[in-house]
Amino acid sequence: MDEQLTNGEVGAVYRAVEREVAVMFRRGRARSAEMSRLVHPKLEGLAYSLLAHLAEAGQVRVTDVGAHFGVGKATISRQIKALEELGLVARESDPLDGRVSLVSLTEDGARRYLRAHEYRIASFHAMLADWEPAELTQFARLLARFNDTVAGLGRPGSPPE
Repeated sequence: MDEQLTNGEVGAVYRAVEREVAVMFRRGRARSAEMSRLVHPKLEGLAYSLLAHLAEAGQVRVTDVGAHFGVGKATISRQIKALEELGLVARESDPLDGRVSLVSLTEDGARRYLRAHEYRIASFHAMLADWEPAELTQFARLLARFNDTVAGLGRPGSPPE
């Protein structure tokens, strides 16, 4: 942090960052739920993110999907089962290990996800239309740095006393 700031100013900056990150996360969860419903009206909040991961990763183990999202096998299995029932993902046994399930998007799942994703990208274009290219570049760089930092921390432990 800039050494020219007083301790009180540094504290105020951290509180401002915490507040803005909380707002971003809250809005992001709401936006993810909205995007999920664009894919299919019966989907819940995590579904869009799960479909996005499958679109990027291709066919993956159910346990790897759970690890990616930091949730247990039971939770991710319920989410995937709901997507299966709607015909958005397919599950099959791993030919190398029949005990392992692999999941991937179905053709309909990929089509619906892509339509929602294109809408989301258009929304970002509209939201950020008046930003300068240098601002967008810096924002993307700082968000990536923030996400890398968060990923390196792992799961939060107990709050400080």
